[in-house]
Amino acid sequence: MKREGPSEHALRHGSESHYVDARLYDHTYARRKHDVRFYVEMAREIGGPVLELGAGSGRVAIAIAREGIDVVAVDRMDSMLERFRQRLTRQPIAARERVSIVKGDLLSLRLRRKFRLVIAPFNVFMHLYRREDVEAALATCRAHLMPRDGRLVFDVLMPDFRAFVRDPHRQYRARPIVDPNDGRKWEYGEQFQFDPATQIQMVTSVLRNPDDPGDLRVLPLAHRQFFPAELEALLHYNGFEMIERWGDFARGPLSVDGESQVIVARLRRGKR
Repeated sequence: MKREGPSEHALRHGSESHYVDARLYDHTYARRKHDVRFYVEMAREIGGPVLELGAGSGRVAIAIAREGIDVVAVDRMDSMLERFRQRLTRQPIAARERVSIVKGDLLSLRLRRKFRLVIAPFNVFMHLYRREDVEAALATCRAHLMPRDGRLVFDVLMPDFRAFVRDPHRQYRARPIVDPNDGRKWEYGEQFQFDPATQIQMVTSVLRNPDDPGDLRVLPLAHRQFFPAELEALLHYNGFEMIERWGDFARGPLSVDGESQVIVARLRRGKR
């Protein structure tokens, strides 16, 4: 029996559900600071202006702006942009003035200006599920990079083969989660399903009210997995050359046991 990959409906939910409750999202990743420090360092080294694709609630963009560097932050989720604007109001005036928030899709964005640095932090490119999506996103990056010294910097997860073979019918328990909206504690578990043909992994987060087992919140997350050689080829055939590749945000070597692939690329000569 032929097994089909995730449906269009599943992919749409898998690219949006995780970001609808922006306050819960910020609470979940409040301790994630290492990648923010890395992107701030890159902005200092390469310079601005910076274009951030998939800026979410402003975690990275605000930190870069506080360093005195201009940032144009792009996202397509209204919930995340609203949270971004709320967070921005609490920043110093100098930082606020350095941030421009734009609602847009990285597959079609055209701002008619160039940037020294284009970034896509925290696995943004893992929501590019098809080759055509990757090509469109990289075309957006090409259209906005300064021709000679522009840099594209992004990260995606290192494929985890152990996660690929997990039982898709089993729910893996994790620490409870406290909802910042109402203070309630939810039991938390995850289910994993990997489709080898599309290289898409569905991670379904299940939040259960311990006082009412029927009270569930189900949040699917769809991630396209990129293998290192595949990613290098995609960049090459879309007009880029990879100049740095690290296995973590401390700029350590790529490792099979590492969490991330952190990439620095530039436009190839003749492709600018």
